[in-house]
Amino acid sequence: MRSRNAGDGPTGVMQRAALILDVLDGATEPMNLSQIVAATGLPLSSVHRALEQLVALRWVHRHGKDYRLGMRIIELGSAASQQNVLRRAALPSLHWLHRVTGCIVHLGVLDGDEVVYLEKVGGELVTGIRSRVGSRLRAETSSIGKALLALDRPARPDSPVIDGARELRVVYEHEKCMKGFSCVAVPIGTPGHEEPAAVSIFGSLTKIRTDPRVRLSVQTAAAEIGRRLHVPRSGAAQRHSPHYRPNRLGT
Repeated sequence: MRSRNAGDGPTGVMQRAALILDVLDGATEPMNLSQIVAATGLPLSSVHRALEQLVALRWVHRHGKDYRLGMRIIELGSAASQQNVLRRAALPSLHWLHRVTGCIVHLGVLDGDEVVYLEKVGGELVTGIRSRVGSRLRAETSSIGKALLALDRPARPDSPVIDGARELRVVYEHEKCMKGFSCVAVPIGTPGHEEPAAVSIFGSLTKIRTDPRVRLSVQTAAAEIGRRLHVPRSGAAQRHSPHYRPNRLGT
């Protein structure tokens, strides 16, 4: 969910609706009217009126006194995701990376000070991992965010981690979000790229620390995504895919 400063309350109908949708998007469980009012800071009457309109549009679903995102907003989000050029270019490499490492794979982009996940491959059966397509988090709090900040040179103050990501093209974080697990993130493109993007994996601490092929696989995937984004849309370019080695890394 996007952060909002006190006193910056939205005044337009669309702004209020967007704030309510942001709140519901960040919720792990359905929310009732009082919870949405408290989370948005909007007047109860405004929230109730906006929710009624959103329910009528199928952007929000109401069950009893509880509200959650509706099927129409999910359909629109899915359509936008399918149309995204970066996501389409990255999917073959993301699935390959998941197959050869056995790790959860993320594709993210930078939106202001936040990471937005465009794609996630794997992890359906792993409890405690809340990342999902469309979710957001502060960029400086994650490995993929730091890799993204390394691409956003003109707008970002330097730091040792960001400088290292620019120079080494890789960010490691060990046991930051879960004991026994690590993350590796690699930026896609170069500093000042039009749409900063990065790919990351989340997997066993032991595997990531001891097997150099894991890092090389992430770097290979990021490089291939970058090349695919800049290949002319000719028949030959679309027909030929990279020759990856199919072996799975040891667990």
